[in-house]
Amino acid sequence: MSDRLAGLALLALAIAYGVTASGYEAFIGDPLGPAVFPLVIAIPLGLFSLYLIVRPDPEPDWARGRPLLMQALSVITLLLYAYLLEPLGFVVSTFLAVVVLASLLGARPAQAGAAGGAIAVVLYVLFNNLLGLPLPAGLLSFLG
Repeated sequence: MSDRLAGLALLALAIAYGVTASGYEAFIGDPLGPAVFPLVIAIPLGLFSLYLIVRPDPEPDWARGRPLLMQALSVITLLLYAYLLEPLGFVVSTFLAVVVLASLLGARPAQAGAAGGAIAVVLYVLFNNLLGLPLPAGLLSFLG
């Protein structure tokens, strides 16, 4: 039953996403338009949700105790990451999120810190410098 409920929720999301995206208008000289990427997401999401509705798995064993707590802390970390991205900046918030998530997965503090630093810097250079997508500087705005 839980797969069918998840399938229905995802199908509603796919339809809403597709309907919203279909209203986007293309700019002059843009052959694809801004609706293409959301539709590329909405169509497979709709198909996979239909699969969940038609062919659900047997009822799962839901997490309890410590695993449930770890899942909840992971979701809270991702929500805080989205909330703190602007004020703290991309590098600082990404570093903190990776450190917390790596720690939740069992990494030692030094490993979590190294992974957080490397991921934050590499992604910043990739998106900001190579792809030209400006990211929020936040606390590090004095550097740029």
